[in-house]
Parts: sequence; structure tokens; C-alpha cells
Amino acid sequence: MKVKTFRHSFLPIQLLLLGALATSTAKPTNTASEAIQVVNIAAAADSQQQPNTELILSANNDIAATTKASAVNAAVNGLNVIESEYRVEYAKKMLTYMNPSVEPCDDFYEYACGNWQNVMVEHQSQHKRTNLEDIFYSLGEAIQQLLLDEKQPRDDFAYKSELNLTKRIYKDCLAADLYPLQKSDVYLEVIKSIGGFPAVDSTWKPDNFSWFNMSAHLTNYDVIGLINEEVWPQYPFPPYFKLPDLGFEYIVHSDNIHSNSSKELNEKRMRNYLRLYGVDDEQKIDQIITDIVNLWSAILNITKSFDEDLANCEVLSVVMDEETFPLWDSYLEIAWNGTQFDLDDENTWPCNYFYNQLDKLCNANKAAIANYFALKFIYRMDARLEDKKFQTEHCNMMIQFVLPHLLDEIYMDEYFDNETRREISDIVKEVRKSLHEILEQAEWLDEETREQALLKETAIKPHIGRLENKNITNRLIKQINEFNYVEGNYELNLVNLFKFRTMQRRFNGLHHKEYDNYAPKPLELLKGKQVKAVYKNVDNSIYIMAGIFNPPVYHKAWPAALKFGTIGYLVGHEFTHAFDTVGALYNSVGEANYWWSAKAGKVFKEREECFVNQYNAYEITEIKRFVDGNQTKDENIADSGGLREALSAYHRRVKEFNLSPKDEQMPGLNLTPEQLYFMGFAQLWCASYKERHYWEELKSEHAVERFRVLGTVTNSEDFSKAYNCPVGSKMNPAKNKCRMW
Repeated sequence: MKVKTFRHSFLPIQLLLLGALATSTAKPTNTASEAIQVVNIAAAADSQQQPNTELILSANNDIAATTKASAVNAAVNGLNVIESEYRVEYAKKMLTYMNPSVEPCDDFYEYACGNWQNVMVEHQSQHKRTNLEDIFYSLGEAIQQLLLDEKQPRDDFAYKSELNLTKRIYKDCLAADLYPLQKSDVYLEVIKSIGGFPAVDSTWKPDNFSWFNMSAHLTNYDVIGLINEEVWPQYPFPPYFKLPDLGFEYIVHSDNIHSNSSKELNEKRMRNYLRLYGVDDEQKIDQIITDIVNLWSAILNITKSFDEDLANCEVLSVVMDEETFPLWDSYLEIAWNGTQFDLDDENTWPCNYFYNQLDKLCNANKAAIANYFALKFIYRMDARLEDKKFQTEHCNMMIQFVLPHLLDEIYMDEYFDNETRREISDIVKEVRKSLHEILEQAEWLDEETREQALLKETAIKPHIGRLENKNITNRLIKQINEFNYVEGNYELNLVNLFKFRTMQRRFNGLHHKEYDNYAPKPLELLKGKQVKAVYKNVDNSIYIMAGIFNPPVYHKAWPAALKFGTIGYLVGHEFTHAFDTVGALYNSVGEANYWWSAKAGKVFKEREECFVNQYNAYEITEIKRFVDGNQTKDENIADSGGLREALSAYHRRVKEFNLSPKDEQMPGLNLTPEQLYFMGFAQLWCASYKERHYWEELKSEHAVERFRVLGTVTNSEDFSKAYNCPVGSKMNPAKNKCRMW
């Protein structure tokens, strides 16, 4: 297989990782020294400390001949020297993630990922870390050369002026004094203009203060006060709203608001900001913080009355005969330039009960809510660096966040090649064949329902890389020229960048009347440099973004077993969403239409409940909460179906190309092809959490990564067969296995 030579001497991201792999990964061995290495890694995982690198590397000499022979054999089997060496190095990397002291049939997640948090590359992150999501850091490295003028785009690149401005903004960020945080008069002026900061402004008066208007203004700067706005992903792309998260890096709930961790993180954050901005009376600081925390508690009491579920809130609104909350026109003026949408209010705006109760509460506590909003604004502008050494990475991530479409054009042009597209396309075709077979053979479907299911599968449209809409992409990039850049004023530029990014995020909705009968797709689908794949019910399509085609999801040099266990599984996961509990409500052309017979629908419901009950039983011991099986059921159904479909596709590939077990292994990993398949799946979800991250994830439709792996493999008979798990073992329970497809 030929390695592509990229223009301007850019290296493919997959090969940029080679150097890091070679220097950070221990060489596996089949000699006695392997036992020393394994014990050491396991002990490090148990103690949550770094493994003894010197002891691990002492095994290298024992296996030099083995790895060299593996590389030679791989080269003979169709890989060039670079790809052969990469396969060897990546196998060593996979080994370092593992905790082999745990039996795979007892806890497959710990076996596959137990040492990942000890060997993961150091990055600063405000959120959880996962092996899959860490691809984003690699994408940043790929853009870095261009932003620093180390490389230039091709001569005919269409967006040179926009790129030059982006470089100036980026270099201003690098030069700014971000650590430790400095007081900003720019931020104070913005806060004063949108509602004020009574803690530091003796002239602030509550008479003309509107908590709702200040919260509406905050959305323009990508700040969530008490309005948590999303954009509806179909025409006319209006705003819609989720319940707001309260707190700062530690999201508060009724059962954690007074915990030591919540106090330590949230109250420390507020105290530091108040001191920085001139509040030097500690008693005053204590009172400001107490008032804000009491406000959070009161808001949580409102949400507790409907179990933090907006559907329950709507029911409560009807029962209590709540009047429509009157301020949403004001919101559209402030946040959407007065744009109007021809929709029924109840389909657009959030629960009347919640906002009516919120209005009473906030109007009775104006100073507290204004102080909270001001601190949230400062928090959003704060780089929150843990060390000066993370500033370059922060600036890189920030520029990708606020100006994504320009950098996406560069990424897709330089790094996404037709060879990758063709191979992913082949994998997509194989996986959908498996889905088609499963639908044909599902004994619980009657023929009428099966016919509709097969019709829907046949109509699914795959998009590989990204969705192309040159007209809208061009307009979004050209808007960069309208950005009011101020030389040397990082803080003002940052404020305006967040406003610019927010207006671009709202672009489709702001311009929806220009589209007439042509309705474009969500803007997110235009960005290939994303680490994601997604299924859309309304157009019955899957989108597999180009950014995801990097390790640990994909590499050209991998054996098919690993490719199908990673990217193949993710493709199958998205296909299966067409037939989860939401997908079941849409037909082959994306219309809302329940196409199930009463008999098949009853069985579907029973199988759905199996997943709900299974995941409800998983306890997140770190926060003494359980996984919400109902909230996560569709992702769990998709995980189960996707893994089964991809394995079936892999077995078909083995037969078609007569792949030998030897060719389908990774050098140094003592795993059969099927075992490697499941290992690749599990290591996508290797994760590292701090306590606050679990609270942050509670509203996610995805289960915590550990339980995504454990739940999926315990439902898989193929997994138990691959790892010889006896019936009754933890990973092979004797009963209550769940399967939809």
C-alpha cells in the first residue's frame, strides 16, 4: 500500500504519531521478562501511579528479534516498511493500556483499559479524557504548523486573507498573559453593558435590572447563565432550550451542592474571581457566595419538582394552567437580531412552569443572580490554565473552536485522501450487508414490519468525510473578514471571537428566510475535522466525519480485525440508530411514521425494557448514582447492534479474502483475531474521570464509558466465545442478556 506524500511536506496525522509511540511505549515480550512488565503495569494501575518505565524498557532487548521479524512478515503481506513498523509500535501502545492482571471474563473494561490513565499523554482538559476524544489533540498538532507560519497553503488557496487574520489572532493568544489570570477592564465593561456586577460596582441598582435579558445577552458570548440554547438541527433552525447547568467546573445537583468537592471547586473559583476584581472584604465575599449557592438550591428545588425532565415539566405546566412565559420576544431581539420563526410557541420555547417559577425567584434575588452571571462571564473568558506550559495547546484548541470552518477546509484538503475514503466506503458497505441480513433473519419481525425495515435500511445514505455545501462554507469563511480585529488587544478580540462564533452557530436560523424551498443541513455536518459519527433520522443518513479516521479508530496499516472492531463498530452503531426507539418512529424517507405492527411493536418494547433494566443496575460508585437506563437506552441498543454487525462483516471479509489468523494479529499481542476485534472496541472507550466529570455527564445520552463496554460485551455471545468466558462469569451471565438486533 502506497503511503501518500502530502503537499507542503505535511505528514499524515497517523504517521505523526509514530515518534510518540516509539518513545513512550514498552516493547511486549513472550519471555520471562514479560511477567515482570505485566506485574509492574498492573501494580501501577492499582495504585494509580505511573509504571516503572525503566523496568518495562528492560524487556526491549529480549524481543528485538521478534518485532523485527513481525515487521518483515507484515511487509511480505502487503504492508510497506513504515506501515509494518507502525503496526508493531501501535501494538505496543495497546499493550500499555491494558491491565493483564485482571481476567477479561471478570471485567473486560479493566482488562483492556485499566492502565490507560497512567500512560495517556499529558493534556489539560476541563472535561473527562477518553482515548477516542483525544484524537482532537492530534488534529490540533496537524494544524499547528500552518498557524505558526512553518508551512504555507498552496498558491491557489482561496482564503489567504482569512488565514492571515486567523494566524494573527492565534499569535496574540500565544503572547497574551494568561497564567495566572489577570483582571480585565474589557470584561468589566462588557458585564456592565449587559446587566452589571453589583459585587464590584457600588453604583449598581436593581430597579432596571432584568435577569432574563442579562442571561439572553450571555448566550451571545457562548455563556450559559439560565438560558441553555441549542439550535434545532432542521429547517428553519430555530433555537431550542435545555435545562441550564448550575455551577462552574463542578455542576451542582440537589445531592451534591453541599458536598466538600462542590464547595472546594465552585466556592474557590468564585472567591478567586471576586478577590481578583477588587472585593477584599472576606465577610462580603462569604455573603456573596452564600447568596449564590442558596440561589442554586432554590433553582434545583424547582427542577426537582419535575425530576429535571422537561417532558414532566410540560405536563406540570398544563396541570397548573401556567401562562406562557412572556419574554421570549425579548430574547429573539437580544440574541437573534429580532429573527422570527413561524412555529408554535409550545414547540419552540421551554417549559412555562420552569421559567415562570424562575422569574419569581430571580426577581427576588437580583443582586445574587447578577453576581452569578458576571462570574460566569469571567469563567468563560478564563483560559483556566493549570500551568503556563499548556498555553500553546489552549490557544490551538480555542482557535479551532471559534473559527472551525476555515481550518476544516485546510484539514480536508491536506489530510483526507481518496484512498481512506475508498476503504471506509468498503467497510460501510460490508457493515450494512450485516444489518440487512439481521433484519432479514430477525424471527420476531412479521413480514409487513420486516418489509418496512428493509426498505428503510436500503434507503440509508452514507456520507464519508463531511457534507459538502460550498456556498454556505464559503459564506461562513468569508465572514472572517468582517471580524473587527484590534491589534494587541487579546481580551477584546476574545470577547468578539465568542460573539462571532455564536452568530456563525446560529447562521442557518438567522438566514432561514433566504432559503425559500431549499432547506440546508445542520452546519455541524459541514465540518469534517470532527471526532464523531452521527445518524440523522430526518434524512435517514449517516455521517462519518473525517477527523475520526485516526487511531484509536482507524489506521490503514491495521489488520482487518482491528479496523472492523473500531471504525466498523462505529459505523454499525450509527446504522443501528435507524432502528432504535427513536429511529422506529421514522420511515425510510425521514418522515415521522410509526411503521411497526402491534405484534412486532410489543416485542420491540420488551427488548427495549431489557436494556433499560440492565443499565439501570450499573452504579457509578464515585458519585453514588446509577446509570439512567431509559436516558441511555438508544446508545446502548446501538452499541450492541453495531458490534454484532461489524463482527459479522469481518467474518465475511475473512472468507472473501482468505485472511489467515496470522495476518490478522498485532505483533506482540497474544490475541486471536476475534479477541483483537473486541479489544479494539473496548480501547476506544478507555477513559479518565475526576469526580466532577461524572456529575457533568449525568445528562448525557451515553452511559459512562466503563459501562458502555461492560454492558455491550455481556450481551455478546460472540465475545464470550472469543475469550472462553464460562457461563455464569461476570462477562457471560447465564440469563438476562439483551439483544434488539
